[in-house]
Amino acid sequence: MLSYATIGVTDLNKSEAFYTELLAPIGAKTLMKMDRIIFIGKSMKEPMLAICIPFNKEEQHCGNGNMIAIAPGSIEKCDELYNKAIELGATCDGAPGQRIPDLFYGAYFRDFDGNKIAFNHFG
Repeated sequence: MLSYATIGVTDLNKSEAFYTELLAPIGAKTLMKMDRIIFIGKSMKEPMLAICIPFNKEEQHCGNGNMIAIAPGSIEKCDELYNKAIELGATCDGAPGQRIPDLFYGAYFRDFDGNKIAFNHFG
């Protein structure tokens, strides 16, 4: 159902380097790159993350309550990718942990522009 989700960034090259290195362990890479938007994922037929300079050329803003969640496939991968995000310069916005017993595990961070991202695992 989901084709891609887009987040606004201020530095396209810095953000591309961050997200491609962060998501490489789950098979993601830059799939399409244009002047102001880059699509990152496993393939154009699977859900992707798009990073972009806002179309209206105004300042990038993060929405309160907006978040993108990425399911890397296991609790261990959630921890691995969360720790990698922090090593790459992201800030913690909720340390890895079980949120709903036996159902939902999450690890939250904010990127350089304040976009909130979660790595999660159901089950």
